[in-house]
Amino acid sequence: MTSHISNSHPIVKVENLTIYQHSYCAVRDVSFALLPGTNTAIVGPNGAGKSTLVQAVLNLIPYSVGKVEIFDRPIERLGHLRNQLGYVPQNFVFDRSFPLSVSELVGLGWIREGRGALALAKRGEAQRDEVRGEGRGSFWRSWNHGQQEKKAAIAQALRRVGVYHLRNQAIGTLSGGEMKRVLLAYCLVLPRKLLVLDEAFAGVDAQGTADFYNLLHELQQEEGWTVLQVSHDIDMVSRHCDRVICLNQTLVCTGTPEVALSAQNLLATYGPSFSRYQHNHS
Repeated sequence: MTSHISNSHPIVKVENLTIYQHSYCAVRDVSFALLPGTNTAIVGPNGAGKSTLVQAVLNLIPYSVGKVEIFDRPIERLGHLRNQLGYVPQNFVFDRSFPLSVSELVGLGWIREGRGALALAKRGEAQRDEVRGEGRGSFWRSWNHGQQEKKAAIAQALRRVGVYHLRNQAIGTLSGGEMKRVLLAYCLVLPRKLLVLDEAFAGVDAQGTADFYNLLHELQQEEGWTVLQVSHDIDMVSRHCDRVICLNQTLVCTGTPEVALSAQNLLATYGPSFSRYQHNHS
């Protein structure tokens, strides 16, 4: 569990959020805030609206009522600040025959202001206009430097998540656990402030889940990430998260794991048929 919680200004503020899917109310009147550097888990039964909630927070789906602000801006007007968000979805759907390597996928995250072909091209054009005959050489020097920087960032990100040996492998050949690590590397290739994980451990075995949680904890400490995650693993949430949001269409409770994951709150969230599931992690 992180230890650097403060009374800092929230990175994420969600107020009175209500989300309809056609005529069905999937999430009703939910409010919460995320402080910098904290790790917050959303827990609840299947169909509680957990994934719907995080997708609306990220502006991937519309919401009906309420307000979402990230970095003090409405999510609809985040602009270039979206580059400071990282997202690992529950299911990364793609054509497994598509010829894309691990390094190439992680490299797709290398998009930010002042980087990439478009920015470098504009810089080269400006230099060429200013100094006739020298702009083209300046452009290619900038381009080559950018490509070298990008390549180094990809390699470092892959090493940090333990999959550098897969760098040339086609993404269609990866296991579920390997793909989750590669997507985490995608989030690492540039500095991020907020990382959102929607059931990132789905399809990963118990030991793989424990290893991923430990890796996520280490990276969060190093990067200073604020983390919002959807999880079914109550045991791992209680070990690694600072805050817990118990959701069942509406907000049942929120608080520290010791408070939110009490027997009374779990009963109110999941109902009488819930059995607290704990992995036997070594």
